[in-house]
Amino acid sequence: MKSATPNAVSLFSNCGAGDVGYAKADFSFKVMAEIEQRRLAVALANHPDACGVPGDLRFTWREVVESFRSDAGPERPALLSACPPCQGMSTARGGRGREEDAEAGSRDGRNLLVEVIAQVANRLRPRIVVVENVAAFLSRLVLDPRNDEPISAAVLLRDLLDPHYECYPFLTDLADYGVPQRRVRAFMTFIRSDEPAVASLAQSECVPYPVPTASAEDGNWTSLEDALSQLGAKPLDAKSEDAARDPSQPMHTVPVWGSNHQYRMVAAIPPSSGGRAWDTAVCEARCDSPVGADDAVCATCGNPLLRPVVCETDGSYRLVRGFRRSSYSRMRPDAPAPTITTASGHVGSDNTIHPVENRVLSPLECAHLQTIPDDFEWGAALNDWGTTAVRAMIGEAVPPRFTEMHGRVLAALLDGRTEGLTSANDRRVAKATQRMQRGVPAQHSSAHG
Repeated sequence: MKSATPNAVSLFSNCGAGDVGYAKADFSFKVMAEIEQRRLAVALANHPDACGVPGDLRFTWREVVESFRSDAGPERPALLSACPPCQGMSTARGGRGREEDAEAGSRDGRNLLVEVIAQVANRLRPRIVVVENVAAFLSRLVLDPRNDEPISAAVLLRDLLDPHYECYPFLTDLADYGVPQRRVRAFMTFIRSDEPAVASLAQSECVPYPVPTASAEDGNWTSLEDALSQLGAKPLDAKSEDAARDPSQPMHTVPVWGSNHQYRMVAAIPPSSGGRAWDTAVCEARCDSPVGADDAVCATCGNPLLRPVVCETDGSYRLVRGFRRSSYSRMRPDAPAPTITTASGHVGSDNTIHPVENRVLSPLECAHLQTIPDDFEWGAALNDWGTTAVRAMIGEAVPPRFTEMHGRVLAALLDGRTEGLTSANDRRVAKATQRMQRGVPAQHSSAHG
């Protein structure tokens, strides 16, 4: 008997936060698959009707197929959602080699996990497949396991699903969908070729993505200040244990720095300035010496400046080696937050310092900026595994605000309706298509038009 709501399967589920949005759009998840047992436990707490499949999907994908079949019988899932690991693609990771270096790309086996998605899709034949990843997913070259030719993971997946699915790539900043952070992500939506929705999309000259609700040009992105004001969390300070946590909100806690150099360095960055500690020309002894851009110590007293410095074994100081563009920086309150990452608890990571207070953002605030609902069930994750594990789950989540919007247009398409869809001529479609063209050899590209 047909289900009252369309069934769905999730691969690389993380904590299940992204799939909460699809669930709000009335997709019912029957299987959640995740390599980390801890993350899977959180996912299942938020998708209680799903069966959990733990372990490496390269070895457990058949169990995903069997689990769905045991629940739904011969019925096909309406949706297969997948968010394969992005670490081998992400610009936040070093040592990946150049984007066009296919051999370097293939050294990280996670970059070829799209094969698992294709295996499950070709067995279960879902009506729609949605894959999310960082922008480099569309163009980062790996070696094609079929012939050792350079190809991107996105193009490989398209080939593996061809001709049974029509592919619709999309590259967007999720700030355009009301998410209060700058989060550029690639989406690939595949619709089964025999679905009436394919012809409907062609006739309407649209793609299966929701119309954006905001833009930088219109000046209506949600700012960090507005998002934090909406949350209404208690002010915190990293100077002491008591000031760094809110006992009534276990997720609202930050690392304690005490009165050390790091705390004083952050405190020296003017509130609401979006400023960087690299630019602080302050000597704590208030010497009036000129300070150069690469100076680590005061020329007069020899004390370290309130900058990111490291003390060498001989007692000398130098500036921290690394990116100076955005690390050790306060977030701007009048703009969306920078991308929330797994390293949100580290002051030296990309723009993690609170815009006003002397601390990083708390897991509660990061979850809010990721649009994870307030009633999301974290269970004992914070107590049992610590804030680092929770921050990682939050940083790798797909914002549910977008997936709910996406899920609603997908559900409408499956129901024969073309409403609220983005034009096929939208710049987000063009950018994704252009980037995918970098992910294939010239002869391969021409063969696919």
